[in-house]
Amino acid sequence: MEDIIIKRFQESGEIKTQFLKKSLPKLIEAIHWIVHCFKSGNKLFFFGNGGSAADAQHLAAELVNRYLLDRPALPAIALTTDTSILTSISNDTAFSDIFSRQLLALGKQGDIAIGITTSGNSPNILKAFETAKRIGMKTIALVGKDGGEVAKIADLSLIVPSHSTPRIQETHILIGHILCEIVETLLFSIEKGSPPR
Repeated sequence: MEDIIIKRFQESGEIKTQFLKKSLPKLIEAIHWIVHCFKSGNKLFFFGNGGSAADAQHLAAELVNRYLLDRPALPAIALTTDTSILTSISNDTAFSDIFSRQLLALGKQGDIAIGITTSGNSPNILKAFETAKRIGMKTIALVGKDGGEVAKIADLSLIVPSHSTPRIQETHILIGHILCEIVETLLFSIEKGSPPR
């Protein structure tokens, strides 16, 4: 048992380090996009399936409420939370439309769609990104493995280099927390470079 615990901690750390080496410039770019989005009066939309749906809700909550700073609320929406909308769209049209239909209702040019999928091949994420692009939104993918089909159509892809779903998810939530921390600090820190409280 102890060997498995140690191995999992080591794997998680190694994958996070690999991601950082390959994708730091893209992560910085994503942060700049999000800061610009909020400064322009636009919104973020998060969505994913299963554990990624929970991550979408988690990250939206951090931005709407607070991450580390007491500050004004930021407009972030998780498209994974309204069971009436999700079941209505799934029942009346198709499960692949659950996020794209919501973007059609709520999204506008200048907003950002953040799709989270460990496989990179979730049909509802793909369709949502296609819809977001038609609206004039930017798209950011948090994906795993080789990025899949989602990485091919996203404007910016943050690819976790692993085939292990748990390790990908662990890295996705770290990426999300870093986004929240730096965006919050850049928008609301009184002194440039001062650490959040």
